[in-house]
Amino acid sequence: MERKKVKDLKSLLRDRREGESRRMAAIEQAGDTQAWDDELAKALLAIVESREESDALRARAAIALGPLLEDTDMEGFDEDDPFSEPEITEATFQQIQETLRRVYADESDSKEVRRRALEGSVRSVQEWHADAVRAAAASSDPEWRLTAVFAMRYVPGFDAQILAALESTDPEVHFEAVRAAGERELTAAWPHIQGLLNERTERDLLLAAIEAAAYVNPQEAVLPLAELSQSQDAEIAEAAEEAMSLIEAMDLGEYDEDLEDDDDEEE
Repeated sequence: MERKKVKDLKSLLRDRREGESRRMAAIEQAGDTQAWDDELAKALLAIVESREESDALRARAAIALGPLLEDTDMEGFDEDDPFSEPEITEATFQQIQETLRRVYADESDSKEVRRRALEGSVRSVQEWHADAVRAAAASSDPEWRLTAVFAMRYVPGFDAQILAALESTDPEVHFEAVRAAGERELTAAWPHIQGLLNERTERDLLLAAIEAAAYVNPQEAVLPLAELSQSQDAEIAEAAEEAMSLIEAMDLGEYDEDLEDDDDEEE
């Protein structure tokens, strides 16, 4: 996104006189941008914090900050690394983390905003997240349990709970469990994932299963993925082809490592 457009987004986010639909669209665009800076991040954070804003805007702003947290966490703040150029400062990164934690922990705030604050914050895992996920998973509220399964995709230590969620009759929980199984590379989830790899499976769930298959059991996933790559549905075929390409790339990576080990032994 061009810098001018980002400047316009900041103005929209800050101006409460603008209609909610326009500001919601600006939040969604901000979440997709690759042109982050401290000002844009703080404009979103101000919405998350303010109870004068609608719950819908606050919740969406919290989610929009998630990808930024994840990318910045992976990039790091190594000043000696010339290839490490995070889009926001470390102080802003920490401010986002602290604010989302504070909003989540405030039980007087709305459930929707608290849930989204947790879902956004887990994109950069911290020590407090494991307890938060356990609390959400133990809740009698199905929406909190859905948030827990979403968070298990990022927070380690919940393999058994993900496997149990794969058997859920709630389609949203099931969908998030499939995505979590792939992200956590749960080999034990393969029989379930394998059973979804056919065009009788609901389309969005099938796309999630295709993506997960490459990580859960790359060797056995190749055959059903090859069949799906011939689908008349272009998106399904493309997803299957991408998953097979990923498996091939992983195989080549393992092969290269084997070659390096052989070279080391010869030396």
